Amino acid sequence: MADLVRIGSETAKGGFANEDIIVKKFNSWKSDNEANKWLKLMGYELSRIRKVEALRLHGHKTDVQVLVKVWLKIGMAAENISVKKTNSDADYNQIDKRWVKNYIKMWNIPDGIVELLKIFSGEISPKDLLKQAKITKKKYDSLRDKRRFFLDEFKPAGRKAIINFFKKNKILIVTDIIKGRDKFAADWILVTRYDRKKDETSWVLADINKAMSIFGEGDVKISPKGSLSLGRITLQRKGGDGGRETGNMLQFKIRPCDLFRY
Repeated sequence: MADLVRIGSETAKGGFANEDIIVKKFNSWKSDNEANKWLKLMGYELSRIRKVEALRLHGHKTDVQVLVKVWLKIGMAAENISVKKTNSDADYNQIDKRWVKNYIKMWNIPDGIVELLKIFSGEISPKDLLKQAKITKKKYDSLRDKRRFFLDEFKPAGRKAIINFFKKNKILIVTDIIKGRDKFAADWILVTRYDRKKDETSWVLADINKAMSIFGEGDVKISPKGSLSLGRITLQRKGGDGGRETGNMLQFKIRPCDLFRY
């Protein structure tokens, strides 16, 4: 039932910027105002709903799965919701994080681009490149972070290769990092923004196609900070304490509140 482009937002009293609370709201849909509105946005007529069961999921793009039973229909429809919590318009939310090797098969990344991404993430460190004589001591000394290269520190050919790869595969990449591709791929994104002073939660529910369109809208380019922008999505190095077990991964980030603005 999530094949139409739907988006809606509102502000409600109280705080429910939490997956477990959202599950409870759906399970109390008969008396819960927000759950009523969410089900309507999903295309359901409340008078035809016989039963709603919501549950929390882990390890998938979907955080909350809502099963809806409608009168005179066999089985229950599943609505998969990705929940994003934020406190302000400027907050970023990580939507995907993996080692470069885990993206290779997903997107058929050529060897040359794989190496560039590993250099960007720091998996191949500037020290490694210096030892292999792939960069000069002068270049090494000029880097603003000795753990990795920023994209604007790459040679023009390397920057162009990265941009061209992500331009060519943008639709696939945006789909994988926002929607996913397993049986628990997301159908919807629910963004909640809690204001403690007012004790209010603003929310926006968007079908996944609308969300991907909003977040993916715009050019593929190197950002002013030397990361990669895919529209409103940012590709960065996942930082850590400098160790190879905690850092040197790639992460994609969004500002969830963009759904309120566009």
